[in-house]
Amino acid sequence: MHWVRNIEALSQQHTLWLPDLPGFGESGTLDGDPHADDRLDRLVDTVAASLRQRFGASDGFALAGFSFGGVVAARLAAALPNVEKLALLGSAGHGGERRQRLDMVNWRTEDRKQMLQGLRHNLKALMLHDPASIDALAMAVHERACMATRFRSKSISRGSPVLGQALDSYGGKTLLIWGEHDVTADPVEAAPRIAGNLPTRRWHLVPGGGHWVQYERADEINQLLLQWFASGDGELHAR
Repeated sequence: MHWVRNIEALSQQHTLWLPDLPGFGESGTLDGDPHADDRLDRLVDTVAASLRQRFGASDGFALAGFSFGGVVAARLAAALPNVEKLALLGSAGHGGERRQRLDMVNWRTEDRKQMLQGLRHNLKALMLHDPASIDALAMAVHERACMATRFRSKSISRGSPVLGQALDSYGGKTLLIWGEHDVTADPVEAAPRIAGNLPTRRWHLVPGGGHWVQYERADEINQLLLQWFASGDGELHAR
């Protein structure tokens, strides 16, 4: 549901599959110890098995990932032979500086009013730059995501530069997107560092966007993704 404002536009030109990852949303809980060091490997293996079953080894497809999903998408692209393109939005695992200034608050309480106040605060602290973006739909998606998340992703997201390692293994066409005000990274530092001078990697900063950039700046992201996934050679007017 983090892609709720993108589904209609992208589905005009593409067939979309938008799964909840294991341990998130309505998907089952990942087998094994939820704190074990190999939990990312097990999650990627589980999703890769589903993709192999759906697409086989010959049908090409593209992947988009947001936040922790960006790390997962990059690892999947490295593990599968038929990922033609990647688009990673506000991806975790970049190994660089974070710019978060507001501390998160504990939203878990029996008092629903206090819970919603906590969720709203956390949306502002982490996810969305403009307070006007925190509308009823954003609150509903955020509440659902928080209530249903069982996978422990924080230490993976903020730890070693697993994103760059996965992209090096993948070697294919990759578009890196960050909102200008994304507090989970310093995009001006992270984007060119990860893209390097490789012709297969592009990067783009979206003005006015926070971490949940595809929600806050949906129109810009929809056009950017449609252009990226439509261009056969991977070219894009991005920076």
